[in-house]
Amino acid sequence: MPLPAEMSAIVAAHPGGPEVLAPARVPVPEPGPGEVLIRVVAAGINAPDLAQRAGLYPPPEGASPLLGLEVSGEIAIAAGAWKLGDRVVALCNGGGYAEYVAVPAGQVLPAPDNWSLEDAAALPETWFTVTQTLVMRSGLKPGMSVLITGAAGGIGGAAIQICRILGADPIAVVSSAEKADYALSLGARAVIRHDREAVAMRARELTAGRGVDRVVDMVGGEVTRHNIDALARFGHLVLVATLGDRNAELPLNKLVGNQLTVSGSTLRPQTPETKTAIAAHLRRHIWPALGDRALPHPKIRYFALAQAADAHRAVAERSHFGKVVLLTAPAAHALA
Repeated sequence: MPLPAEMSAIVAAHPGGPEVLAPARVPVPEPGPGEVLIRVVAAGINAPDLAQRAGLYPPPEGASPLLGLEVSGEIAIAAGAWKLGDRVVALCNGGGYAEYVAVPAGQVLPAPDNWSLEDAAALPETWFTVTQTLVMRSGLKPGMSVLITGAAGGIGGAAIQICRILGADPIAVVSSAEKADYALSLGARAVIRHDREAVAMRARELTAGRGVDRVVDMVGGEVTRHNIDALARFGHLVLVATLGDRNAELPLNKLVGNQLTVSGSTLRPQTPETKTAIAAHLRRHIWPALGDRALPHPKIRYFALAQAADAHRAVAERSHFGKVVLLTAPAAHALA
């Protein structure tokens, strides 16, 4: 079937609130060397999308100005090992909120068995992020205990499940009973309510007094200080976002005395080579487990592509947990 010259996409005429997002007709992108063109079925929404829309996270040089960092769909123009019609998910360099997107072939993975394409769109951004930071950079090993802040969100949920797949011990930190139940359903061994409990003290109780081996920190500020207190000797805190506070006073004596490591990273500006290496690690060590029917899927709310503004509002709600996905052809799914 010949490709159209134009497609529907979501554009933001200028930075601002969700109301700046609107459908538009734009040219179908032409894939460059080593890129595939994906006919998009669904596009996941993530915190960087909200930051870009607000003007706080501009796309790197050469990336699409359109929003959207993860999609699912079918190969419409093939490259590399991919064939026309392959069912895939992909980590995009922007441009996912559209009917077609061009993506480097190395950033594409097969859609997991037993997952609809609508659900699979919720995977790439968060699973790439956790694999890059917690698994590859901090050296996650079987048996390690991992404290996960924001455990009911997209990254937190991915961290819980990746820990389980790799034989680690996830401990979730959440803010409500509903989010606690959700984290447990994804595989958390225990849950700490930060609105009711001292996180570091409870984390030590859950690890027989030694502290946790790894922390996934998405908050920053005072939370990061308390997370340092929760670490065992030789522990590693992985900072993947600063949703609460960009600054923190850290107890340097504890970092030195307990030989701790603190690392920070962001996914979007990484090179294509780095993203390809993350995809290869995922495919080899983690992706096969996604085909297990017993593996829980994340909670997902669906919106039509044209409802992108409402979808952004939903993600920003304090009560939100799980993932939000845009559908290019939503008739088969009940929408939020």
